[in-house]
Amino acid sequence: MAMTISAIYRYPVKGLSPEPLDQVTLSVGQGVPHDRRFALALAATQIDPEKPEWLHKSNFFMLMRDEKLAQLQTRFDERSGNFTIARSGALLLSAGITDPGGRRAIEAFFAEFLAGHPGGRPKLVEAPGHSFYDAKQRPNSTTNKYISIINLASIETVERAARVPVAPLRFRANLYFSGTPAWSELSWIGSELAIGTAHLRVVSPITRCPATSVNPATAERDLDIPKLLQSEFGHNYMGIYAEVLKGGAVATNDRLSG
Repeated sequence: MAMTISAIYRYPVKGLSPEPLDQVTLSVGQGVPHDRRFALALAATQIDPEKPEWLHKSNFFMLMRDEKLAQLQTRFDERSGNFTIARSGALLLSAGITDPGGRRAIEAFFAEFLAGHPGGRPKLVEAPGHSFYDAKQRPNSTTNKYISIINLASIETVERAARVPVAPLRFRANLYFSGTPAWSELSWIGSELAIGTAHLRVVSPITRCPATSVNPATAERDLDIPKLLQSEFGHNYMGIYAEVLKGGAVATNDRLSG
């Protein structure tokens, strides 16, 4: 059975909604366009937009600590810069995330929505050319802008161990694929992959944190994924990070080959 791409996602604002894509064009050394382009930083977090540096996710509002964020459905239109926030199908805010007035409105919304949560008043941050990824630069890699890739068969084994459905979106990956046995992807570290017309190199497995314990449909912490992975499989990995060596187009149903 051929390995194929089942779904593609981006996450324009770190910690907020996934956005499905039919296709994406990848560039050398870059992630999915607009993925983690923005973030909601804690009041004390310092970011120099002219010289941004990688910061640990604890500097931002995130699902690991702020599971309430999963109640919201957000969308970003990169052509207009418009950003919308909805809950249970009801539109709560529409504002330009790329203009100062719109940013202030978005910050005010999250200040009220997250009132009482640790971290103070949220700051909406962006730094041109920078992405707010969890992954730090790996040895022998020239970037920390990676594509996250998950084998759906591995999620199915977790479902069987948990005895409840496990939504793939708990893991917030860019690419989901099928067509190879569970956990086989963990043996690909250092290998090159062809996906669509792009070529990638696998740099590491993805270590999972308590953010994956939040159910993306209910915003509740209903399953301890890191503990389950460790107890049932002897590791807390789900998915792999890969860097783009050769740019190209990737679409759903494209083949993945090593």
